[in-house]
Order: sequence, then C-alpha cells, then structure tokens
Amino acid sequence: MLLRILGTAAGGGLPQWNCACPGCAGARRHPSRRRLHDGLAFHGADPGAWFLANATPDVAEQLESHPGLRPGNAQERTPVVRVVLTDAELDHTLGLPRLREAARIDVWCTEPVHKALTARLPLTDILSPYTTLTWHDLPLDGSGPPAEIAGLEVSALPLSDKRPRYAADEPAHPAWSTALKVRDPATGTRALYAPALASWSDPLGDAISGADCVLLDGTFLDEDEPHRTGMSRRTATEMGHLPIQGPEGTAARLQPDGARIHYTHLNNTNPLVDPCDPAHERLAGLGLRVAEDRMVVSL
Repeated sequence: MLLRILGTAAGGGLPQWNCACPGCAGARRHPSRRRLHDGLAFHGADPGAWFLANATPDVAEQLESHPGLRPGNAQERTPVVRVVLTDAELDHTLGLPRLREAARIDVWCTEPVHKALTARLPLTDILSPYTTLTWHDLPLDGSGPPAEIAGLEVSALPLSDKRPRYAADEPAHPAWSTALKVRDPATGTRALYAPALASWSDPLGDAISGADCVLLDGTFLDEDEPHRTGMSRRTATEMGHLPIQGPEGTAARLQPDGARIHYTHLNNTNPLVDPCDPAHERLAGLGLRVAEDRMVVSL
C-alpha cells in the first residue's frame, strides 16, 4: 500500500488568503512552508488504481504534484476518479466539482454525509450535466464487510456528530465525522486517517494501535490556541479538534510502538507550520512527526 500525502493544511490552506498571522506571513516569505488543503491518495498493488481520501479545493494541483496520479501517455483522460469522504466539510468536498472532467466520479461516504451533499449541496444536480456522479455507502467499522476500493479494504470509524455549518440543523448522527480505516489484503498492512478528532474513544485507540501508519488531526497545538490567536472565542475542543499538547491532548495518549504517526490538518495558527518551532523536537522525542505535503509513505 502506498499513501501519497496531497496536502496537510486545515481549511483555508497555508497561507490563508485573508490572514496575516505569523504562520501565513511566514509561508509567504518562505514558499517551502506553503501547505495545500489536507488530503490523501491511496494505492494498492496496482499503481494505476487509486482513490482519494477527501476532495479538496486544491485537488487539481494536488493530482498534478504526483506524477503517479496523472493520466498516462496513451490515456487522454482519467476515466474514473474514486473519492472516499471522512465528512461533509467544505474543505473536504469542494474538490468534487473540480473533478467534473472525469468520465465518472464514484464517491463513498456515510449516510449523513450523503444527505448533506445531495440535499444541502445538490452536487448530483450540479455535476450531472458534466459527468456521472455515483454514490456508494461507506460501511461503518464492525457493521459488515469493508468496501473494496482500488484493491484496498476501506471502512469508516465514527468519531463525532460534528456537522458542517451549512448543515448545522441536521439531526445528530455518530458518523458525521469519521476516520478511514484502510487495509491492504495483499500485505495485511493497515492505515488510519483521522483529520478531525473531537474526542478520544476506546475504538479509536484500538484502531491506532492496530495501524502501521496513522495520519491524525493536528489542527491546533494546544487547547487555547484559537482564543489566544484571535481566530475564535472557542477552544480547540469546542471547535471539534483535540489539541496535540496538554493533559487531554493526543500526544500524551499516543504510543507509536513502531507505527508511523504523523499529524496533519494543521491550522495556519499552529506553531508547527514553522519548521523551526521547538514543538517539533518535543514531538520527535515522543516518536511523533508532522506530515509534509507530497510525502509518500510505503507500507
């Protein structure tokens, strides 16, 4: 199994167009610090068969950044694009209209996410004049066999009922926000992708313990970061993201035990967007790293 890390930034990217915080200013001065919206591409044994974990507003640039995701010389178009969604947030779904040049787009998602994207954001109606958009149920972990997508087994681990703002009045459901569990049946290797994590749970801890590679929510470094930087009156947890540091933070709960654990989905206010920030060294001492755009992980 191969993981191509397409982007590692939270909503707005880095730099964010309307922001002059230290993180955004630093990314403008140092282009190497720029980060695209958080997303992944997964390959199985067949390098020509892959799927996207989320479709971000940067999806076209992200696909172009990896030669393995471009059409072959004898192939004028990519006939099918497969997308698996962790949630219905705009920064994870706005790339779907950008993929309209594909002959077909297959999307796997949970029930509440499907409802939001077809009723609140009528994507089927919008895209039907351009391409064939086909929706598939994304199985919840433990509820039945996983979906077989591009030679890999994929299921959703429910994390929270955090809804996107445009669907805030929709009914609660535990699978509004999920982690993706991906297994390569050919090798038995496992990956876990959880870009939004509102609370810790025993099933999540078990999934992390059983994974060979984990891409985990690193939106905020500490609980008070949103309030301290002036971006929100809420704390990190109140915004639906467990912080990295602190007594309730994820770093204190993680035990790598040989697994590769990388933080992703970094907000522009997060000091970790500066590669010289001392928090990198503290995390490295715990066996934890920050994911970088265009990284490739082979399992």
